[in-house]
Amino acid sequence: MAIFPKNSGWIELICGPMFSGKTEELIRRLVRAQFAKQEVAIFKPKTDNRYSEDYIVSHNKRKIKSIILESANQIYEYKSKADVFGIDEAQFFDHSLIEVCNNLAKNGKRVVVAGLDKDFAAKSFGPIPQLIIDAEYVTKVNAICMVCGDPASFTQRISTEKSQVVVGETDKYEARCRNCFEI
Repeated sequence: MAIFPKNSGWIELICGPMFSGKTEELIRRLVRAQFAKQEVAIFKPKTDNRYSEDYIVSHNKRKIKSIILESANQIYEYKSKADVFGIDEAQFFDHSLIEVCNNLAKNGKRVVVAGLDKDFAAKSFGPIPQLIIDAEYVTKVNAICMVCGDPASFTQRISTEKSQVVVGETDKYEARCRNCFEI
């Protein structure tokens, strides 16, 4: 049973590999906050242009209106306009996101963040490792291995690009278990 603070803010982190339902869970939590008549501000980095310019969209096409940001610091512009802050694809933001999330939580805001914890080489990705440490609530979700069907906690790049950030879908990535993952 989760106990949510009544007199302070907090950070919730949803992390895991691609195709594990991170965005779906983020949307679920934010829609519940909207049903509760809470003011919600939702953000995604400009880097994530896969499905829509102005929506966060899950792989199964569930979507929610969002604001595109160049920098995590732009979130401060909405500080007085919302009680709940949703941030998708957090791994694409720089480390300033850590300070933004902590400052919002310190100021009584609920901050719900979703992102990849590991990149295609199984190395920590962006601000996510520090957010795991800072968050009051961490939900690590797994996908299903696209090779054998076991629980998958790795993202396998199947294209030849070498850069850490390569935006793509099933054309470039697969969810893999530990045994099927290849570096």
